[in-house]
Amino acid sequence: MADIDITTEALEHGHDHHDDHHDHESDKYRSSFISHYIFSLDHKMIAKQYLITGIFWAIIGGLMSLVFRLQLGFPEENFSWLKPILGKWITVNGEGMGSLDPEFYYALVTMHGTIMVFFVLTAGLSGTFSNLLIPLQIGARDMASGLLNMISYWLFFLSGVVMFASLFLNTGPFSGGWTAYPPLSALPQAMSGSKAGMTLWTISLVIFVASVLLGGINYITTVINLRTKGMSFWRMPLTVWAFLVTAVLGLLSFPVLVSAFVLMIFDRSLQTSFYLSEIFINGQALDHVGGSPILYQHLFWFLGHPEVYIIIVPGFGMVSEIISVNSRKPIFGYKAMVLSILAIAFLAFIVWAHHMFMSGVNPFLTNFFVIFTLIIAVPSAVKVFNWIATLYKGNIRFTNGMLFAVGFVSLFISGGLTGIWLGNSALDIQLHDTYFVVAHFHIVMGVAAFFGMFAGIYHWFPRMFGRFMNSTLGKVHFWGTMIGSYMIFWPMHYTGLAGVPRRYYRFDNFDSFAQFASLNEFITIAAILTFAVQLLFVINFFYSIFRGKKQTELNPWNATTLEWTAPIHAGHGNWPGPIPQVHRWAYDYSKGDRDFIPQTEPLNDWELEEEHNH
Repeated sequence: MADIDITTEALEHGHDHHDDHHDHESDKYRSSFISHYIFSLDHKMIAKQYLITGIFWAIIGGLMSLVFRLQLGFPEENFSWLKPILGKWITVNGEGMGSLDPEFYYALVTMHGTIMVFFVLTAGLSGTFSNLLIPLQIGARDMASGLLNMISYWLFFLSGVVMFASLFLNTGPFSGGWTAYPPLSALPQAMSGSKAGMTLWTISLVIFVASVLLGGINYITTVINLRTKGMSFWRMPLTVWAFLVTAVLGLLSFPVLVSAFVLMIFDRSLQTSFYLSEIFINGQALDHVGGSPILYQHLFWFLGHPEVYIIIVPGFGMVSEIISVNSRKPIFGYKAMVLSILAIAFLAFIVWAHHMFMSGVNPFLTNFFVIFTLIIAVPSAVKVFNWIATLYKGNIRFTNGMLFAVGFVSLFISGGLTGIWLGNSALDIQLHDTYFVVAHFHIVMGVAAFFGMFAGIYHWFPRMFGRFMNSTLGKVHFWGTMIGSYMIFWPMHYTGLAGVPRRYYRFDNFDSFAQFASLNEFITIAAILTFAVQLLFVINFFYSIFRGKKQTELNPWNATTLEWTAPIHAGHGNWPGPIPQVHRWAYDYSKGDRDFIPQTEPLNDWELEEEHNH
């Protein structure tokens, strides 16, 4: 606990931070394996915990998608070879032909969505990089509360344990879709996946929300209160702006999801009727009157749409930073970039019902949501134009981080353009719940966010582990993932336009959809190959932690920001001496005859005059 007091004390705006005492504390923590690696209070170690847990969940979620893609691509194949792994979820007929149990197919789709959206792209992405970069880039010893930070990680871990346990239930994991719409989710008797599996799913996500809220409070407090001397808001890197806005989004939207779940638990356990009305099961009327499943949709999507930006906004910040560093140019339109992130965050809260155009919402009301959904494209386009302008005539270095950052921009453009179609309520009548929707959100939110995450891992890997990842394997990983992702999701736009619905177990018994059998095979093979490339990344990641090329220079990318001023293997507290002070913004590249000027370098006379004139 002594370390927490020091962290809080040390980060008041005076900067002689009891450093001798702090080094002594750091040594004390390093001496214990449990306090250093497991119940650590050091933000850098907690970032690694989030990252490695996120990688574990990404592998699980990816494997689930491969199993249900096998079912969609090869519905007539014999899957009895999966029986030793999946047990009763593979049903074998008298001729020895094994097929995936239809209800388990829906469970796989549900768990894949839940794991990827919450455990990987929310906790794995934000938890890792907010923890790693906020204190280092604003000049803080640690987060505002190391203890709260540790608790937030272990709540995330606990929620994962509960979710993982639901996979082994006799009645199976929850299988009503990752959005958990009632009545399937609100009636335990609706199907076997709605029994204990749904209960554990709900408990897991409530614990997860507690983790997000604790983390968010910590990130916001740290950014507002613990910036080093000279680090004004307009001198913060765009990464820190992105993490701050992401934390605010989570803090305002996730509690609404908990309220939706509390009412769901009442309906399931106490026979209330918040979401249920006039339900019949097997011809038998249930005692539920007066509720509305649409109420749940409003509560869910009030989180669900900001959640899209909770996932993608950290990528905005990291990609902006990486493109600027590797173009050797100042970021184009810094203030416009910050204001566009703030505009996106505001608009994210007033577009949720564009997910509900087909739910019977008043058509006049949908006009409001159409207008604001299309308006949100404007700040998104500002970001894209500024990234391209930063790249234009830059002295570009194609590091692995830079490749993934440029790939992120490509995916964000191509995936975002299809969102304009879906945001139109008239077009959405045709496209709703088809593979067009699957293709859109996987490219713009799923794959793009993964590219932001990969860009961050490759770029800040030396900051985390003091070593570099293998560059050749990284390039194979980039091209394999880039080509593979488009091969998986681009064809889905065409099947969606043809009206092929999502979440169907098989299509070969529909005359109108059977014509896409070969395309489904192609998508499945592409998914298997793309997943294999991700295993290359996992091998590269874990091998490089122990055997990667050692970092010898303090600032290997010649970046201007503060995280590269701390020692290569920084202890708890980041800087052994006084915390560096900041004198300039974060993007002084190619200024005069200088390639880059660190934020810690004081302004010279003509720069002072220029700043005074502004």
